[in-house]
Amino acid sequence: MASKAPVFEKIYQDYLTRVTGLNLTGKQDLLGIEVDGQTITIPFFNETCTVTPQKIVDHNGRRPPHSVCVILCQYLLLSPDVLDDGRELVTYRDFRDAAPYVQGFDNTAQKPVSRSFAGRLAELEASCRHLGGTPCDRGISCDLSYVFEALPRVRIYLVFNDADEDFPADCSLLFEKQAAEYLDMECLAMIGMVLAERLAGKDNPDIAMLA
Repeated sequence: MASKAPVFEKIYQDYLTRVTGLNLTGKQDLLGIEVDGQTITIPFFNETCTVTPQKIVDHNGRRPPHSVCVILCQYLLLSPDVLDDGRELVTYRDFRDAAPYVQGFDNTAQKPVSRSFAGRLAELEASCRHLGGTPCDRGISCDLSYVFEALPRVRIYLVFNDADEDFPADCSLLFEKQAAEYLDMECLAMIGMVLAERLAGKDNPDIAMLA
């Protein structure tokens, strides 16, 4: 649901104005987007969003949550001039300038997944697949590991170990090192929050059947 608070509406309109002034000629391949005049199409997780000078809409034609609007606009505004393909995995706290957001990232992204899916490994896997996640093996020992393409150049990796008699369930969300070239630390933290919220969504029929 789109926020109606005046401050959020002002931020939203400011972002639209800034994005409208961008010259994205030659950056379609760099960012993995499509540009048709002043209409920009951006893949976001397993859906497609559209940005125009007037509005931002998701694949259903609805305005996304404020956090998603900010992420999409920042992805366009911060686009580098050359492709960075650094695939080394890092934790969120490993990024330079991440320190002010580390606790918030843990509280809004990693811990919610740990709590929501403790003892529910099958449900978590169904939810990962529902969101377009792909099973992956990056040499990390765990019960379940999936990678999500949040944006064409920003992938997020979920590494999950279920609870056992000695340890509680634990979720780690990792990024490729290159992610910091495409989004700032606040937006990367929000990527994790969006993933956690969508994994716990109630609109997944596969999860409903397993519950």
